[in-house]
Order: sequence, then C-alpha cells, then structure tokens
Amino acid sequence: MKYKISSKYKCFVLLFEVLGILALLPFFYQLIPVNDKAQKVFYINSSNPDDIAKILCKNGYEVTFVDRWVMQLTQTPREGWYALNPHKNRLSFFKTIYKYKAPTMKVKIYAGESSDELVKRLARDMKLDAKKLKNEYLKRTKFTEADIIAGIYPIARKANERAVMDYLFTVSNDKLQNFIKNNFDKTPSKEDINRLLTIASIIQKETNNVNEMPIISSVIYNRIDRGMKLQMDATLNYRDKSHTIVTPQMIKEDNSRYNTYKHKGLPPTPIGTITLDALHAAMHPIKSDYLFFMLQRDGTHAFASTYKEHLENIKRFKKRS
Repeated sequence: MKYKISSKYKCFVLLFEVLGILALLPFFYQLIPVNDKAQKVFYINSSNPDDIAKILCKNGYEVTFVDRWVMQLTQTPREGWYALNPHKNRLSFFKTIYKYKAPTMKVKIYAGESSDELVKRLARDMKLDAKKLKNEYLKRTKFTEADIIAGIYPIARKANERAVMDYLFTVSNDKLQNFIKNNFDKTPSKEDINRLLTIASIIQKETNNVNEMPIISSVIYNRIDRGMKLQMDATLNYRDKSHTIVTPQMIKEDNSRYNTYKHKGLPPTPIGTITLDALHAAMHPIKSDYLFFMLQRDGTHAFASTYKEHLENIKRFKKRS
C-alpha cells in the first residue's frame, strides 16, 4: 500500500516538474537576446517562413525553432524592404516583423553601363561609399559585368552598401534563373551563361532598338560561325573605356582580348549591363546571312550580307552627309 502511494506521489511530482518547466519556457525564450548589431535594413524576397528565417540568419539574426513557429502562427512579411529595430521582447520582434516596411526610392540601372559607372552613380544617388559599394559588388560578381540586369529598382533609402548589392544581385539572379528556366531544356554551365551574357552585352552596346537586337545577334553568330573576327567597336568600349570613341589608333594600341579587330571570337567577359530584351536576342537570333552593319543618321542600322553591299551602304551614307 505504501509503495503504491509513493509511486503515485512520484508521478505527481514528475508531472508537476514537467508542467513547471513548460510554464517557464516562454520566460526563458524571452531571455534569448535579439542581436543589436545585426543588419537593420535588408530585402526579403519571399513570404515563406523558412526562407525568411534564412534571410534573417544571413543578416545576423539567430532564429530558433520557436521563432519559426511564432512566424508561422502570425502574419508573415511580404516581399519587400524592411527596417528592423531589435526589441527587448523577442516574441514581439518575431511576431511583428511584417510591420517594419522601409521607405524606398526608385533607382535606375542603365543598359550598357559598366560596373564602375553603375557603382559611382549609385553611391552618388544614395549617398553611399563608392569604395565599399564596389567591394560588395566584387564579392558577388560571377561574370565581371552584366550580373545586374538593367531596369528600375525600388531600394530602401537607408540601405547600406551590403544591403544594396545583396538586393540587386538577388533580384537580377532571379530574373536570370527565370530566363534560363524558360529558354533552356537543361541547366547551362557557367561558361554557357558567360557566353550568352557577353553576346547580349555586345548587342546592348550596339543598339537600344529592340527590333534590331535579334538581327545584330545574327551578325555576331554568323561571323563566329564563319571564323571571322567580329570587328565591332562595342567590344572596345569595356570597363574604363565604356564611352570612349574608338579610333584607328585605339584599335592599333589595344592588345587585349576585348579588341575583336585583332582577335577572333568573343571577349572573355561581358562588357556592360544588359536588358532582358538583349538577353533574349542573344538566345534567339533571327535567321539571316548578314555579316555587316553600320549605323545610319536616324539611329537605325543598315545590314549587308557581303562586303560589297556594305561598301555601298557606306557610300550612300556619305552622300547623305
């Protein structure tokens, strides 16, 4: 009899201890600090709690399984910019993340500009440190140029150099991956993508006319297929020479692989930012036998299949000048 009472007593005590521990869990949970030194302003590109947890961890916030559970039971943030101010109350912090939307400004990434131009202009417009911004670019770039797709982007006004480049690279990579998904039957190699971006960047430098892009693309492929040098001024407008007028002297003195007057094939890397239109043209050139083109007064190009036709186009251009 005594043994039975003792066993029941022990079970009761154990149950009481378990309940006590469970009751204290919220208290101990609240004692886990939220990192005050974590990144305050950053972009969330998903409404999935697991993705949000990864983004928070990436930006310096330790996320526990309880935090994930709290976020799943409350309103999750929508895609966008957030400016988080860590709370002393951990539960409140993870419950209310969705409320801290950051004010944004529209920033334009111009087609055909070099990464140096892009960084300098962004630093000026957003009052950021150009050197830090460039370092953040270099940490993320895979192709030297063309990692960031041209377009208009909303960016948090108080975003720092790291947050800005994180956002631009993330959104641009999402666009690129979506393009790959819609245009490739199997996952292309990095070399394949570099080649495609390089062709797109040459097209972008040669024209902003969307209708002409697939035609110029065909000229590039036709010359490569025939073993001809591209001989395009655009390839010499790379990096610090982005807006330099190409002269015979420049062609003579430049011995880099970007000089397609001297070297066959494509330059080693893209030469500037691109639009999705240029990328589509690089992937889908029209079928043509064009090998030459020249700029006309109205901004369009005259195309030719033979050198003789090309010379005739030049003569017509000179007569009208």
